[in-house]
Amino acid sequence: MPIELKLPDVGEGIAEGEVVRWLVAEGTAVTEDDPLVEILTDKANVEIPSPVTGTVVTILAAPGKVVKVGEPLALIEPAAGQGSPPKREGAPGGGVLATPVVRKLAKDLGVELGALAGSGPGGRVTEEDVRRAAAPSVPAGTLTESASGERIPFKGKRRMIARKMVAAKTRVPHALLVDEADVSGLLAERAKMRETGEREGVRITVLPFIMKAVAGALQRHPALNASLDEDRDAIVRKKTIDIGMAVDAEDGLVVPVVRNADGKSVIELAREIDRLSAAAREGTVAPGDLAGGTFTISSVGSIGGLFSYPIINVPEAAILAAHKIVTRPVVRNGEIVPREMMYLSLSFDHRIVDGGEATRFLNEVVRRIEASAI
Repeated sequence: MPIELKLPDVGEGIAEGEVVRWLVAEGTAVTEDDPLVEILTDKANVEIPSPVTGTVVTILAAPGKVVKVGEPLALIEPAAGQGSPPKREGAPGGGVLATPVVRKLAKDLGVELGALAGSGPGGRVTEEDVRRAAAPSVPAGTLTESASGERIPFKGKRRMIARKMVAAKTRVPHALLVDEADVSGLLAERAKMRETGEREGVRITVLPFIMKAVAGALQRHPALNASLDEDRDAIVRKKTIDIGMAVDAEDGLVVPVVRNADGKSVIELAREIDRLSAAAREGTVAPGDLAGGTFTISSVGSIGGLFSYPIINVPEAAILAAHKIVTRPVVRNGEIVPREMMYLSLSFDHRIVDGGEATRFLNEVVRRIEASAI
């Protein structure tokens, strides 16, 4: 008798997911733990494995369908008790090593993964491999076009991001606070540390310095390291400082989390930022690295933005945006001198944090950045 493959509880408060694509077809023989379907949650792409050895009888949820935790995805006929059938030939991608993002790109561009020689670690097929193979033969007009312009399906990660943004802006009373920091000393300190970074294989950017300053400020102002439990009418002040960082990935915004940021050095933060950023852009970041943040930093300046009004990553209490560094004339000791300046904008949940506390927190962030005592 067939059993139901249900969307499992993957943790971190995820209640539903969207079916991205099936890795098997009806009638396919599967072995226990074989990946069957790719699901997009508001945290990450996850592959759901087969709970038993058997045959996929019926697929119940087509790609694009949003399924709640506990709802059936497919029916599987377990194998007879004589033992498990041999592992099927059609393993995802024909046994090719590739991330979900790369697999989707190959499908969209009509590239057969099994025909490619991967240039990544261990023979992994990369996005560049797929695009290079597709370059001579990508058909024009892949997207639907009309007289008014092209129409792009509003689904997948884009739809998930939209839901989170709407929830944040409609549920949370955002307040905005702006200040600026003189980062001349920070840049000088970064220049000194670059040799150490090169020796240890770590790229030293401005972000780990800012993250270290924010972590120190959160220790002194725990009201910003909190969330609101609306179901229980309680403000929850977090015991750890786990800072999320907004990553501009190709298929949408991703926010991996640096754990225990207050206990890490600038070098350690830089190494973790490098690791998580690379995984986010490759689509390989683990679901556990995308959940449980207590505060978020958006480094808009790495792209070139001068000023922004960031949206809070609910249920967190606040988010800080760091902008591009600009040489500007400022007054120091009664004289006008050129200094490297950066705007900082803090969006905070006014239900949890008042303006005075938010200002003191941002003052502390600025002080730590300017003193380079981080």
